[in-house]
Amino acid sequence: MLREHGTERPGSSPLNVEKRGGTFYCGGCGQPLFSSETKFESGTGWPSFFAPLEDAVETTVDRSLFMTRTEVHCAKCGGHLGHVFPDGPRPTGLRYCMNSVALEFKPEP
Repeated sequence: MLREHGTERPGSSPLNVEKRGGTFYCGGCGQPLFSSETKFESGTGWPSFFAPLEDAVETTVDRSLFMTRTEVHCAKCGGHLGHVFPDGPRPTGLRYCMNSVALEFKPEP
């Protein structure tokens, strides 16, 4: 999924309910992507964040599935992480809806 732009079924990931402090990394290259401090419960069934770490991700326009969305990629390896939507909480108003199969979580010691 990281390389094929796919996604897992909503609600199927243990990362969706991960509540510990720590960092979410790219499953492809190990790049730090999101702090647990920016994770929130979106009700979508996928891990959601309101902001990535600085310079961690890049975006492109995705016109698949007969709609236009903003696709999120790892800035280091280009792996597909998910999509970002303008319906998130403050302070950014963004919802980075991520594919947990593209992420690895490492809790704080």
